[in-house]
Amino acid sequence: MLNRISAHVRSGEAIAPQMQRQLIATRSFQAGLQTLRQVEFALFDMRVHAEYDPARGGRIYEILSEVRREVAVLRIPEWNRYPHSFGHIFAGGYAAGYYSYKWAEVLAADAFGAFVEHGTFDRVTARRFLESILARGGSRDALEAFVEFRGRKPEVAALLRQYGMAA
Repeated sequence: MLNRISAHVRSGEAIAPQMQRQLIATRSFQAGLQTLRQVEFALFDMRVHAEYDPARGGRIYEILSEVRREVAVLRIPEWNRYPHSFGHIFAGGYAAGYYSYKWAEVLAADAFGAFVEHGTFDRVTARRFLESILARGGSRDALEAFVEFRGRKPEVAALLRQYGMAA
């Protein structure tokens, strides 16, 4: 695919195989760290909303510290006030739904897996994707549409493969 959509600006030559391998390898650079950061945000979001107790207050920084101790690789200074700018959970309508970013990545990677399995330009797969997902839009439950397209429930393994983290 890379050869089909790219060429040297002056000579028109295809990208050299070594450079292609290097470009493709960058796709998974720090994928584990990025994934853990998203997990940190999602856990923080869910816990802040699920554990709220009017008698104890929001416990925002306490919960954030606990989550970071559990999943963070890089230690963030205690004086950091990240929640002040985390508009997704306080002003963006995501309340306890930040995990949807990672879930959307799972769905996208697993859906693309059908094209990997049958060929990127396979017309049958493309038609099934069009009819099951794109043409339906939000008129149908996303999981039902996905199952119709893939013939099964989503699997996280596709995302792990895409990120180069599959065992």
